[in-house]
Amino acid sequence: MIREVNWSEVSWKKMSNMLHGGKAVVLLSGGMDSCVCAAIARERHDAGNIALLHAGYGQRTQQRERQAFEAIADFYGVSHRLVVQLDHFRAIGGSALTDTKIAVPENELGASGPNGSAIPVTYVPFRNAHFLSVAVSWAEAIGAGAVYIGAVAEDSSGYPDCRAEYYQVFQELVRVGTRPETRIEIATPVIAMKKSEIIRKGMELGAPLHLTWSCYQNEDRACGACDSCLLRLKAFAEAGMADPIPYRLAVSAHR
Repeated sequence: MIREVNWSEVSWKKMSNMLHGGKAVVLLSGGMDSCVCAAIARERHDAGNIALLHAGYGQRTQQRERQAFEAIADFYGVSHRLVVQLDHFRAIGGSALTDTKIAVPENELGASGPNGSAIPVTYVPFRNAHFLSVAVSWAEAIGAGAVYIGAVAEDSSGYPDCRAEYYQVFQELVRVGTRPETRIEIATPVIAMKKSEIIRKGMELGAPLHLTWSCYQNEDRACGACDSCLLRLKAFAEAGMADPIPYRLAVSAHR
């Protein structure tokens, strides 16, 4: 017997659980965007249905990002965690984040990449496909109905694997590459937001932004000069809030 649902009487949280099968895997790097993404997933699915996935890939700030991941997971009381190590990215190279011979640009938002490319040297080639593949594998294994990723297309560094169409195509790959009965949605709830909007959303949800880490260069105090730090500082300034994490130098949020 098929029961008709009156959607006007169903809250978004209940509807999300019905559509997503309850469980959700959240890719959590430890950064600001993924933290707010986790807060949104938690609101939609409840804390007990959240599984947190962290991928190290030989990046410069790998240990500090892992520390942020664990702190955020502890904050939310999520015990279902998976940490994977994708060391092949360091062997592949081609990015300032994984190759110490390539300098991380400082004090210049939108710095061009190799041979004048519009894509900066901090882009890790096709990285998010690797992250999503692990997340979808885990989601199918544990019966999760959604994979959340905190990709941001607007107000970001312009990485090609952060565009909405990228995830639309990957959604089709999930459909044809999993069991016929598997239903996994790729959720990108912050992809169209400005960074300042992400901060405001995080504050609204009580996300622990003070535990997050965005810096590409340092693991003790954020440098305040790399692309990621500049975007973060600019966003907090636009949101009218002070960034709660420590920086090595007194930096201007507007530069």
